[in-house]
Amino acid sequence: MQSPFPGMDPYLESAAIWPDVHAGLIAAMRRQLQPRLNPRYVAVIVPYTAFETIDVNLSRFLVPDIAIIEHEQQSSVTATTVAPAPVVGALAVEIETRYSRLEVRTVRDETVVTAIELLSPANKRTGIDAADAYERKRREIIRSPVHLIEIDLLRGGQRPSLATPWPSTPYVIMLSRADQRPRVEIWPVQLQDPLPVVPVPLRDPDPDVPLDLGAALNEAYAEGRYDLRIDYREPPPPPPLSPVDEAWLTRRLVAVGLRQA
Repeated sequence: MQSPFPGMDPYLESAAIWPDVHAGLIAAMRRQLQPRLNPRYVAVIVPYTAFETIDVNLSRFLVPDIAIIEHEQQSSVTATTVAPAPVVGALAVEIETRYSRLEVRTVRDETVVTAIELLSPANKRTGIDAADAYERKRREIIRSPVHLIEIDLLRGGQRPSLATPWPSTPYVIMLSRADQRPRVEIWPVQLQDPLPVVPVPLRDPDPDVPLDLGAALNEAYAEGRYDLRIDYREPPPPPPLSPVDEAWLTRRLVAVGLRQA
């Protein structure tokens, strides 16, 4: 019931299962953090709604070749030829999708100390309300005394703004400590890499607590039974992998018996 990959499984990025993966990962991270935060802090799941765009394929158009127009009895019946549509396309349909973020808060007064964001596809698109709303929320956090951890496990889309270039790796984790801005810490993650253990900062003088992203992903994968839902004989969801990553992925799946050589 474990993923065949040492780190992020690109098949989990499928639009059909990513919302479930997202929920499972958030829950697994909270279970891991909660005993480490006790007794001064607590990890809280904060739900939010995003509108994701999905493609609805149209199998065919039913276009009549002849339109019959009926008039009153004294009128003649005429036939008008209607040309079929020369192009068959698809609709982009937005559906409401529920996501959540993690917040580390102080006990009793509920002051937010650290926000942990696991990015969704809506956070990484340009020119849509959900991405704009996330950028506004992100700016509010950056101007505040709240630490920010961003976890990007999606290869597609455009990453949130950064003054310096993002690494070109498929996945990346960023930590912005409130007392060190504008400096940020970045963990680039290749497809072949295990997910890192990252620090979760708390209030001074309390030390950071570790968040093992690989352990959280393994737990979410097993609980979601994605081994039953994913067909590893098929290519991973878009965007396409680089030739090097594609070759490595094939070798990996052959080695673990999920593809034929």
